[in-house]
Amino acid sequence: MTFLTDFADQAVVLPLVAAVAIILAVTGWRRGAVVWLGVVGGTFGVVLLLKLGFLACGPVFIPWALRSPSGHTAAASVVTGGFATVLGGRRLTALLVAMLAAALIGSSRVELGFHSLPEVMIGAAVGIAGAAVLSHLAGRPPVARPVPLLAVAVVVAVLVHGTRLPAEATIWRFAHGLLDFVPACRDAVASGRP
Repeated sequence: MTFLTDFADQAVVLPLVAAVAIILAVTGWRRGAVVWLGVVGGTFGVVLLLKLGFLACGPVFIPWALRSPSGHTAAASVVTGGFATVLGGRRLTALLVAMLAAALIGSSRVELGFHSLPEVMIGAAVGIAGAAVLSHLAGRPPVARPVPLLAVAVVVAVLVHGTRLPAEATIWRFAHGLLDFVPACRDAVASGRP
């Protein structure tokens, strides 16, 4: 399961996102490159905000076993669904690919004990929504370019697979005490709820 889940680590996903954007821009589909970067970046931003909120105000969400939405699941969904789009796939294909990635990576995150099922479902919802937006805004590529994109994806994934970025620990340190000004969070911490 670790082998599978490592494909959605930021150490793999970020270089892949950058490489795909460069290829799209260099081959003349600047709109695709801008939409790709904007939507993938926006999806990552939404996950970051959710993580900060859940981590900073965790005691409020305890009954639902929510600590931190799965960024791996969101990243896998938006990147694979978006990748299907830039390869020339239709919206339905992009959504099906995003859902499959969410199921595979999400199940690995639950199996490894990194996330609860609700956390994976939130990550999947954010990532699949990102893939849908990307597919809608990018439209169909003017020219099919599967060989260079697939080659770059495989090379990047092979080169950096197994490397991990300590994103969760960094986010947790930043989130600690971040939302003390929110009464519900402050009250939950003051009451001593776990």
